[in-house]
Amino acid sequence: MAHDDQCPLRPHISDAEWKTRCELAALYRLASLFGWDDLIFTHISARVAGRDSLVKQADGSYAASDTDHFLINPYGTFFNEMKASDLVKVDIDGRMVTEVPVMINPAGFTIHSAIHGALADAHFVMHLHTDHMTAVSAQAEGLLPLTQNALLLRPQLTYHDYEGVALDLEERGRLVADIGQKRILMLRNHGTLTWGTTAAEAFVIMYFLELACRQQVMALSAGRGGVLEVGQAVQDKVAPLSGGIGFVGGLVWPGLMRRLAREAPGYDS
Repeated sequence: MAHDDQCPLRPHISDAEWKTRCELAALYRLASLFGWDDLIFTHISARVAGRDSLVKQADGSYAASDTDHFLINPYGTFFNEMKASDLVKVDIDGRMVTEVPVMINPAGFTIHSAIHGALADAHFVMHLHTDHMTAVSAQAEGLLPLTQNALLLRPQLTYHDYEGVALDLEERGRLVADIGQKRILMLRNHGTLTWGTTAAEAFVIMYFLELACRQQVMALSAGRGGVLEVGQAVQDKVAPLSGGIGFVGGLVWPGLMRRLAREAPGYDS
């Protein structure tokens, strides 16, 4: 976090919130680096616990909040230029906590607020529209048991039918009902969502999901009858390993940060 002293907001942000901001900005930069971004039209968010979220008081001082807040991208900033200081702090309904001269995408926060609000451990939420993941979301059978990556993910995967652009706040209840306690929500005809207790966990689940979807699209180029599905007995054998995918995130995250330092510095400013 070598660049945090360059941010004029830094004196008014707790150390815990600044760490979350840097990790969230890193997720945006990584999404761009891996080719997962879609101009300005997808979202990654993070929860800031009330005790860690400083809010400006009437007298100009800052005090800890008594409620959780959430960080999300300003609408119009590209993922490859996202910085910790750019991120916008909002409440559970998407209202800005501190007035800043930017806006957020209301459709984006409809989806994110549903997950953050329902799942206490969902500290980081990623929502993407990559070509391969969106293609699989539009396939009637969803993610098929074709590859090892798919087998590891399928026990954590569920689906939500497309209802149009997510501007209707009532959809949040249906999103919550569909995801349950699982880590991956495939948004039919739209894209995908993953969540994690850490940035690393949310990222690595999305990484393997993108791989599995890309591999499925490539395999199905042979036609539906030309692919070999893994049998149920082997699916059941692999399924218990599904819960360990997030652990892998902790192993790869330091290397990802080194890569950002080399190829996309400045996210932590």
